Amino acid sequence: MAEKTRYSDEELKEFKDIILKKIENAREDYNLLKDTITHEHSNDTEDTSPTFKVLEEGAATLSKEEAGKLAQRQLKFIQHLEAALIRIQNKTYGVCRETGKLISKERLRAVPHATLCIQAKQNQR
Repeated sequence: MAEKTRYSDEELKEFKDIILKKIENAREDYNLLKDTITHEHSNDTEDTSPTFKVLEEGAATLSKEEAGKLAQRQLKFIQHLEAALIRIQNKTYGVCRETGKLISKERLRAVPHATLCIQAKQNQR
């Protein structure tokens, strides 16, 4: 029996559902981080004593920087997931870009935006 070169439409639909759910969750997380940075829906020290404001300025700056980094990372994750959806549409999803073999279903369920099989990923080290 010949080795499978791509996933079936039914299998691709399963992966698409997984990816769409992850995108939805990632966008919610991204929006929360964005709100943290812009102080939308905030209850900070703006309406309290100036003393608290001075004490919290340093912490707020650090918190904004961390939230900014997390937001950038989340946005990149969303872009990778959206690229995976395009690969599903093109029926190239799940094919290792190094070996040309199928990436295992277990790996794709865990990391749905993966473009390398475990073997190729280990060879990168």
